[in-house]
Amino acid sequence: MTRGRVPTQSKARLLRSLAGLFVRGPGLSPELQRGRDLVKAVDAGGIPLNPAIVNRIARNLGLEVSPGAPVEETIGRIRAAVERGLQAVAAERGVR
Repeated sequence: MTRGRVPTQSKARLLRSLAGLFVRGPGLSPELQRGRDLVKAVDAGGIPLNPAIVNRIARNLGLEVSPGAPVEETIGRIRAAVERGLQAVAAERGVR
Protein backbone atom coordinates (compact mmCIF):
# COMPACT_ATOMS: atom_id res chain seq x y z
CA MET A 1 0.00 0.00 0.00
CA THR A 2 1.47 3.28 -1.04
CA ARG A 3 0.87 6.53 0.67
CA GLY A 4 -0.03 9.32 -1.67
CA ARG A 5 -0.67 12.92 -0.95
CA VAL A 6 -4.27 14.02 -0.97
CA PRO A 7 -4.77 17.09 -3.15
CA THR A 8 -5.56 20.28 -1.23
CA GLN A 9 -9.00 20.61 -2.83
CA SER A 10 -9.93 17.11 -1.75
CA LYS A 11 -8.78 17.82 1.81
CA ALA A 12 -10.85 20.99 1.95
CA ARG A 13 -13.92 19.22 0.58
CA LEU A 14 -13.48 16.38 3.08
CA LEU A 15 -13.15 18.79 5.99
CA ARG A 16 -16.29 20.71 4.93
CA SER A 17 -18.20 17.45 4.66
CA LEU A 18 -17.08 16.30 8.08
CA ALA A 19 -17.82 19.70 9.61
CA GLY A 20 -21.31 19.52 8.14
CA LEU A 21 -21.89 16.31 10.06
CA PHE A 22 -21.04 17.83 13.41
CA VAL A 23 -21.69 21.55 13.16
CA ARG A 24 -25.30 22.55 12.85
CA GLY A 25 -26.75 26.00 12.78
CA PRO A 26 -29.80 26.81 14.80
CA GLY A 27 -32.67 24.48 13.99
CA LEU A 28 -35.96 25.44 12.46
CA SER A 29 -38.56 27.13 14.60
CA PRO A 30 -41.06 24.67 16.09
CA GLU A 31 -43.84 26.14 13.94
CA LEU A 32 -41.87 25.77 10.73
CA GLN A 33 -40.74 22.27 11.67
CA ARG A 34 -44.31 21.20 12.40
CA GLY A 35 -45.47 22.57 9.05
CA ARG A 36 -42.59 20.85 7.28
CA ASP A 37 -43.44 17.55 8.99
CA LEU A 38 -47.08 17.88 7.92
CA VAL A 39 -46.13 18.56 4.29
CA LYS A 40 -43.72 15.60 4.29
CA ALA A 41 -46.42 13.32 5.71
CA VAL A 42 -48.95 14.43 3.10
CA ASP A 43 -46.37 13.97 0.31
CA ALA A 44 -45.69 10.46 1.59
CA GLY A 45 -49.36 9.61 1.22
CA GLY A 46 -50.64 10.48 4.66
CA ILE A 47 -54.06 12.00 5.06
CA PRO A 48 -54.59 14.43 7.94
CA LEU A 49 -57.54 13.15 9.93
CA ASN A 50 -58.06 16.17 12.13
CA PRO A 51 -58.69 19.48 10.32
CA ALA A 52 -58.35 21.36 13.64
CA ILE A 53 -54.71 20.30 13.88
CA VAL A 54 -54.05 21.37 10.29
CA ASN A 55 -55.71 24.73 11.01
CA ARG A 56 -53.64 25.16 14.19
CA ILE A 57 -50.41 24.50 12.28
CA ALA A 58 -51.48 27.05 9.66
CA ARG A 59 -52.30 29.66 12.31
CA ASN A 60 -48.97 29.05 14.06
CA LEU A 61 -47.31 29.80 10.73
CA GLY A 62 -49.13 33.13 10.65
CA LEU A 63 -51.88 32.20 8.22
CA GLU A 64 -55.48 33.22 8.66
CA VAL A 65 -57.68 30.16 8.28
CA SER A 66 -61.43 29.85 8.24
CA PRO A 67 -62.71 26.88 10.27
CA GLY A 68 -64.73 25.86 7.22
CA ALA A 69 -61.82 26.01 4.75
CA PRO A 70 -61.12 22.76 2.90
CA VAL A 71 -58.17 20.88 4.41
CA GLU A 72 -56.55 20.49 0.97
CA GLU A 73 -56.57 24.27 0.48
CA THR A 74 -55.09 24.85 3.92
CA ILE A 75 -52.34 22.30 3.27
CA GLY A 76 -51.50 24.09 0.03
CA ARG A 77 -51.17 27.36 1.92
CA ILE A 78 -49.05 25.64 4.60
CA ARG A 79 -46.83 24.21 1.85
CA ALA A 80 -46.25 27.73 0.45
CA ALA A 81 -45.58 29.16 3.93
CA VAL A 82 -43.09 26.40 4.73
CA GLU A 83 -41.29 27.01 1.44
CA ARG A 84 -41.04 30.74 2.19
CA GLY A 85 -39.82 29.96 5.71
CA LEU A 86 -37.16 27.55 4.48
CA GLN A 87 -35.97 30.10 1.93
CA ALA A 88 -35.70 32.72 4.68
CA VAL A 89 -33.70 30.33 6.88
CA ALA A 90 -31.40 29.49 3.96
CA ALA A 91 -30.87 33.21 3.26
CA GLU A 92 -30.00 33.81 6.93
CA ARG A 93 -27.45 31.02 6.80
CA GLY A 94 -25.99 32.29 3.54
CA VAL A 95 -26.91 29.15 1.61
CA ARG A 96 -28.17 29.53 -1.94
